[in-house]
Amino acid sequence: MREREDNEPAGPATENRHWVVGHVDTPAGRVPRVDTRWTWRDRLGAVAVRWNIGRERYTVEPGLYAVGCPTAASPLLTSANYKLSFDTLRQALDGLVAWLLVLDTQGINVWCAAGKGTFGTDELVQRIAVTHAARVVSGAALILPQLAGPGVAVHEVRRRTGLRVVYGPVRAGDLPVFLRDGLHATPAMRRVGFALWDRLVVVPVEVVQRFAPAMLIMLALFMGAGVNRHGYRLAMAQWPGIAVAVWANFLAGIVLTPALLPWLPGRSFALKGAEIGMVTGAALWLFGQYGVPEGLGVGLLSVAACSFLGLMFTGSTPYTSASGVRREIRWALPMQIAGASAGLVLWLLVRWR
Repeated sequence: MREREDNEPAGPATENRHWVVGHVDTPAGRVPRVDTRWTWRDRLGAVAVRWNIGRERYTVEPGLYAVGCPTAASPLLTSANYKLSFDTLRQALDGLVAWLLVLDTQGINVWCAAGKGTFGTDELVQRIAVTHAARVVSGAALILPQLAGPGVAVHEVRRRTGLRVVYGPVRAGDLPVFLRDGLHATPAMRRVGFALWDRLVVVPVEVVQRFAPAMLIMLALFMGAGVNRHGYRLAMAQWPGIAVAVWANFLAGIVLTPALLPWLPGRSFALKGAEIGMVTGAALWLFGQYGVPEGLGVGLLSVAACSFLGLMFTGSTPYTSASGVRREIRWALPMQIAGASAGLVLWLLVRWR
């Protein structure tokens, strides 16, 4: 690998980056210094990506950055190149000095990237080598996010880089106390919480992603409602009922499932969603005044739909794993397909009487 010249930048290119406020000279070259305060653009961007607007492009160039005026003894913290993760970290370090090493996680946050392997041992070691971070820090600790644990083999990083590796707290907000106390994390800092806000904050993304499929399903059901034994005729009178049923299941599966997650029986997300679907289907049957075959069909469709939507939240929780999610999908998806098919057949048969 070619060594950098003394006047060659060690950090990434930062043109048109409003959060860069200068540079720090290091033995490996110039490193961009980042602002720890969010501007209106950062806040607007954070809101937008919560609603899945520009999420795939909301990234930071991987490389080495500085917070304040760090020295060779300042800690080296790591982050994903998903900009919301990067912004949260730099905001938490307001008033402190540190180095930030941003890995190329392909725009994925730390937790998900660790599970998918993009926040992994090889990428971390390679990024340290490319940025010459070991020349910038001297004896300082390399601090990894605790949620990066599934993707990083600490002993291998130590062997290949010579750096001392420490896991930081779960939440970036605890970093000031963690650094002040000599890299000591309290039990509370190690505990992954999953409060109501943590569960609901992922809802807008799901709402946006599932909106178009819900519209298509609603249209397909409306078109299917016109089928009868005499041929076909648009059933305009059934349009309001179909719209209510579709959106009731849409909101129940996407909002109520994560909101009520701790109180729903069982550990399976498909099962928790199915329980919400049972209640939703029963309410639709009761208030929609369906007959038994049609009501049963609506109920089965509700159970299948909400169960499927419940599966969408497995990757946003602290008590699932990639292998566990795959196992759940293997048994849940066939049951959801079977339930939806049976419900659809019952719903259509009523129209042939």
